[in-house]
This record gives sequence, structure tokens and C-alpha cells, in this order.
Amino acid sequence: MHRFILATFFVASWLACEPNDCRAAKPLTVVADFQGASVEVLRIDQEARSVQFTPGGDPARGWPCWWYFRIDGITPGETITLRLQASSASVGAKKPLAASWAMPKQATFSIDGETWLHSDEGTRVEQAMVYTVQPDATSVSVAWGPPYTPQMAEQFVRKIAEKSPHAEATELCRSRGGRAVPMLHVREGDRDNRQRFGVWVQARQHAWESGSSWVAQGFAQWVTGDEPEAAWLRQHAEIFVVPIMDIDNTATGNGGKNALPHDHNRDWSSEPHWNEILAAQRRIRGLVDEQRMDVFLDLHNPAPGDPTFFYVLPREMLEEPMLRLRDRFIELAYGRISKIKPLIPMSNKPKVTGASYHPLWRQISSNWVSMNGNPHTVSLCLETIWNYKNSTTTGYQAVGANLAAAVQEYLAERPAKP
Repeated sequence: MHRFILATFFVASWLACEPNDCRAAKPLTVVADFQGASVEVLRIDQEARSVQFTPGGDPARGWPCWWYFRIDGITPGETITLRLQASSASVGAKKPLAASWAMPKQATFSIDGETWLHSDEGTRVEQAMVYTVQPDATSVSVAWGPPYTPQMAEQFVRKIAEKSPHAEATELCRSRGGRAVPMLHVREGDRDNRQRFGVWVQARQHAWESGSSWVAQGFAQWVTGDEPEAAWLRQHAEIFVVPIMDIDNTATGNGGKNALPHDHNRDWSSEPHWNEILAAQRRIRGLVDEQRMDVFLDLHNPAPGDPTFFYVLPREMLEEPMLRLRDRFIELAYGRISKIKPLIPMSNKPKVTGASYHPLWRQISSNWVSMNGNPHTVSLCLETIWNYKNSTTTGYQAVGANLAAAVQEYLAERPAKP
């Protein structure tokens, strides 16, 4: 009798419940065996359907703030909780990195690896940041920000070159790890190179700053697009775009910033350690020798609370016409980027990277180009806000497109090359 009642109760309950609720939940698993992945799993709570983790990565290869992994075993529509803790690894001989660098207000997630969305804002609970996602899929990829891997860079420059007759997919060099560093080379028409403005755009000297690669992609898309201004720029300039400079750390999921012996943006010396810097310097010196190193742009993401802004050298270190031209370019770029819809906050007050900024300040790329360029060279570092609701692939690419439009507007004001 008791068995009959129990069985009847079980069948009635099974018939009454929702289909998704009746399925036995598969165990959640974390996967991080792909390019750019980085995570240290602390605990998976199968009952609570939560993953507790900290950023992975080797501190000797840069700040441990980047995280990117996939969660499998999800019942479509269920809520998955992410409990992020800051890395306890010390950075060099110093204390651990501040938690804010690893804890964006919103996590980034994707169910197809192509479209990246923001979660709802996370909640700080003691030492953890807690996010929730509710994917309508059996797997979800989650990350600090929208990933941009070396494979994505290679595919992007190749597709642009296939689409545009004015673009060539090439390589800057091979890294110390033997990886190709994709580069896009853009020019249109038969104008001699010596009669063209020189434009150099690079991103991701710090591997964790993934948003900067999306800005570079937006720049390249605009330059190879159908706008009449873009055609003018292609016809009057030779343009180089490198979406990822620190290709090895980007591939292996390391932070890159302050990597040993120093990171890529502290390597612009007479004897660079990193192959990418040596190759970029050679190209840029060639433009300088031809008196056409006109615009150099190094793309980054800033501190957690910073808006979008430019880094510059102190005014007393530069002479005219470099100062006047730099200020004009900043004015044009600010005028465009600050009006992006949806809003990308931007400051019209640049920050300074002189002697008080870092012991290796002379070896920072934009400073090196300013000090070794032509008198008319405009050399800047653009830091694009990352800890903001519109810091998405769409927002980043809009910054890049408006930056490219500002380059065209600025160069159109300049005298033609003889």
C-alpha cells in the first residue's frame, strides 16, 4: 500500500512539473583548453549551479586579471552564478593586484563565441564579485571583456583583404613564441608611397586589454569602407593596423601588463626584447626617414574608473609644430568620440606620461615615437573605457571608426606630400 501511494505521488508530481524542471541536471564543467582562455576554478557547486573561480595566468607573464572560460552542462534557461575572487598571486615582489582590475561591473558572455553580451551588474559579496547569466543554451562562454584572440585577428585581416581591393593581409613579424602577428596594410591608387601620409595604428600591447583590439577593428572597418572620406584617406595615406601586439600572452591567456623582463609598452628601447617591438620600430623608422610619420596611435584600456582619454608627453618636452598639431588632432578626435551614440564617456583633458609616470617612460611607444619621429608627427596613446555599460564590441568599434574619421579630417587639413 505504501509503495503504491509513493509511486502514485511520484508519477503525479512528474506529470505536473515543467519539462525543464523534470530533467536531471547535468553536472557543470569548466573548459579552458582553447586560445585565450584563463581561469583557476576554486569550486563548482552543482546544487547551487555556481562556479567559484579566480583569474588564471602566470604573474610573471603579466597582471593576473584576465579570465575567459566556457561552462558546459547547462540546462537551457537555468541561472548560472559566477563567483569571482581576485587572484592572490603576488605581482613581482609586490602584493597581489587590486581586485578592481579583475572585476568589471558586468561580466561578458556568449553562447556562440561571436556575439558578446553583458550580464546584469554584478554584486560585491565580501571578497567576491557575483554575476548571474541565464543562457538559452547548453554551454556559455564567460569573460572579463569581449575576447579578441590571435585567431580572430588573423581571420579579420584576411576577410577585410578579401573584401577590399585596397587592403592586404600581411604579418608584422613572428613572435618569440613563433606566432604570426597579423597586420592590415591599406592604400588605394597609384600614388607613390613617398607622397602618402604615414598612419600607424596598433593595439593590445597589454594582453588583458581586449577592448583595444575591437577599437582597432572598428578603425580598420571604417578605413576600408564606402565613405568618401575613407576613400580619400586610402588614396592619400599608407595605413598599417596591428590588432594585437602582445600575441603570445593574448594566445595563452596571460595578462601581459608588467610581464618580465618588462611588457611590450616598456620595450621601445634601442634593443627591444620583444620581436613585435623590433619589427614595429623598423617600419616606423622607415616612415620617419621618408618624412612621413604623420599619425601614430597606440590603443589601450585604462584603469577601472577612468573614462576614455589620450596620454601625452609633457608640453615642455616637445616643440612646435608637434604641439600644435597634436592639440588639433585631440580636438578633432574628442569632437567625434565624445558624441558617439550610445555614449562612450571621454575626457578632453589628456593625462601625462613623463618622468613621474614610470621609470621606463622613455620606452613607452607613443613617447618613443614622439621623441624619434618627424617634427610634424602626432603620436598618442588612446585609452578606451572598459568598465562601462557601453564598453561592448559595438561601442569599441564605434570608437575606432570615429578615431579613423578624425585621422582623415586631420590629414585633410595638412599640406599634401610633395
